[in-house]
Amino acid sequence: MKYQFYQLTFPYGVRFGSGSPDGAQNTFCADTLFSALCMEAARQGEPVLETFARYVQEDRLRFSDAFPFLDGQYFIPKPMLSAERRAGDRGDSQIKKAYKKLKYIPAGSLDAWLNGEYSPEAAQALEDLGSFQTKTAAAVRGLEASMPYRVRFFRFQENGGLYLLCGYEKEDEKQLFEALLEALSFSGIGGKRSSGLGRFRCRKAPADPAYLKRLEAPAGKWMTLSVSLPEEEEMKQVLDGADYLLVRRGGFVASERYASEWSRKKDAYLFAAGSCFACRYRGQVLDVSAGGAHPVYRYAKPIFLGVDL
Repeated sequence: MKYQFYQLTFPYGVRFGSGSPDGAQNTFCADTLFSALCMEAARQGEPVLETFARYVQEDRLRFSDAFPFLDGQYFIPKPMLSAERRAGDRGDSQIKKAYKKLKYIPAGSLDAWLNGEYSPEAAQALEDLGSFQTKTAAAVRGLEASMPYRVRFFRFQENGGLYLLCGYEKEDEKQLFEALLEALSFSGIGGKRSSGLGRFRCRKAPADPAYLKRLEAPAGKWMTLSVSLPEEEEMKQVLDGADYLLVRRGGFVASERYASEWSRKKDAYLFAAGSCFACRYRGQVLDVSAGGAHPVYRYAKPIFLGVDL
């Protein structure tokens, strides 16, 4: 499989995640991207949507969660391995606590992290990625008088944003992915898009050769770079020796053809990015519909990074 990196910059800020209006995240998962790209494909016609879905189902096209980049430096999820214990063996409880708090590490520091030699202070660079901000909006639909509420969102610095990793077999798959991603850049991704949040500029970006090597080189442990779930027949082997975190993925169906009223998708529990396994697996695309007029799919296929070469 070939790989391409894309850097996304957000001039107006972003709002990802679910929950109350004053809650927000600054990254998004691969299943969110898949749903958004499916919506863009549907706007271009049923044949485009069918082609895109087929590429994904046949493993001809894969993509990662969105992770931070800053000043051209890529960050990856902290692998769910035992480097914290090796750091703790040095008797420094403060370092051990700092290791546990880490969410991302620079991709170029992976070897140091695996050897228990990584300095948590290096991750503090992400503090310059941007900041959460709050603005006041007004709800008017169905109300006699407007009702003010707060919206929390994240604004990136000019030198930071999110990056995606796309794996593809042939140029056809890559070109379709890029066309849909470009269309999505104008409509935006995430919440409160009507106010401009989530719109982005996208550019192809170079990758660190060491990063690319870890995507295909043989390894003793593999870390998933996207929310994912093995197929049923893969599960027993995958769980042997695994270190993982399960995340619940839910949400509402955006299609107007699905049902006459706003409907929820079935919840799915997926392995979070950063989960580590002794073997690679194919993953799947789940049907999370619940009695509507058509299937609703959730992306749950991994891109793997070798973390024990």
